[in-house]
Amino acid sequence: MRRVALMLVAGFLLSGFTAYLASASAQAENGGGQVSGIKIPPGYRDWRLISVAHEEGKLNDLRAILGNDIAFNTAREGRLPYPDGSIIARLAWSYDPLPESAKAFGHLQSYVAGPPINGVQFMIKDSKKYGSTSGWAFVQFNNGNPVNVAMPGSCFSCHETVEARDFVFSRYAP
Repeated sequence: MRRVALMLVAGFLLSGFTAYLASASAQAENGGGQVSGIKIPPGYRDWRLISVAHEEGKLNDLRAILGNDIAFNTAREGRLPYPDGSIIARLAWSYDPLPESAKAFGHLQSYVAGPPINGVQFMIKDSKKYGSTSGWAFVQFNNGNPVNVAMPGSCFSCHETVEARDFVFSRYAP
């Protein structure tokens, strides 16, 4: 019975994730929102996984960090700086306790991805266009629409703390 319940929960989460990606992808392919001429890169949902993360504090989310071929290969090989043309995507979901784990283990032990939150974010490397932010553009889209045109500067101020890694927080997870 537990196995069936877990399968149902997993199926529900997968279908919600698929619907979210399909919606964002459709908006991107149909000329979805853009910030300062930046559009959602088509096909980003098919990029390879660079890393996963759990963000605590106010965000409290689970994240998948994806990269286009240029960014993925750079991360995997540990080369810095990232070359122009690198694009890194961040997808996030709520970090939800799995109630069935309390029944199985006597306490909450498992946490799973819940509904998507905080839109999709991209870092785009073009050292000529984005020289004021060390070659990176930072953009976020919620439901295919740009969140805030002024955001790139505010993102960069946090990313400055990882200048030694070319302003990228994530590390390749083999």
